[in-house]
Amino acid sequence: MADSTEVATLAEGVKLGARMVRRIVVTGAATAAVVALATGCQPEPEQTPVPTSTQSVDAPTPGPSVTPIETELPDAAFELPGSCEEIYSAEMRAQLQSTNPPLNDPGVTMLSTENAEMLEIIHSGAPTLRCSWGQPSEFGLATNVTVVDTAQAEAVAQALPAAGFGCEPLGEGTVCRIEQQGITLDDEEYARGETHYLGEGAVVTTAWINFSPDGYTEDIVATLWG
Repeated sequence: MADSTEVATLAEGVKLGARMVRRIVVTGAATAAVVALATGCQPEPEQTPVPTSTQSVDAPTPGPSVTPIETELPDAAFELPGSCEEIYSAEMRAQLQSTNPPLNDPGVTMLSTENAEMLEIIHSGAPTLRCSWGQPSEFGLATNVTVVDTAQAEAVAQALPAAGFGCEPLGEGTVCRIEQQGITLDDEEYARGETHYLGEGAVVTTAWINFSPDGYTEDIVATLWG
């Protein structure tokens, strides 16, 4: 049998081991809490919508005009219009109304661009006004006016030429265009494309299919930037 000294020594070892276990458990719990806080505060990444050939996942706001998604940025050099009627001249608005009404049909869900970089900016929470013309069909267009900061403007200026857009100066900014023609499975010809304008403080993105009014983007630029 062990003598009293050995028993006392063994008891002290058991107590020390228990304290170490408690310390490890507390430390592990604290570490888990820190990890939970760190991961819990991170925002979930936004998912970029995947556009289809003619329909997309942009959800338009019904009615004759669309309220901007957010108010203007405090230091923005561009003031976002309050309604779609305000982005066109009276002449262009009358032409659109007569050739391909209505304005902002709630069934029109096509995106204003299929470029991934542009979609990321539009869906980043930047103040945006969406406008569309026509009914759900293979004939119409969709336009977004989006407030951008300097970094976003630089990203747009690099992304569009890299994606095959042809760009040239327009007013104080840059207009970029791309177009595609083809034949549907029903042997019907179609034309579709995108026209985007990068101006001071904002970008105007427009996608169209079988409907591209002459001077459409130029009219928006003249109306919003003068």
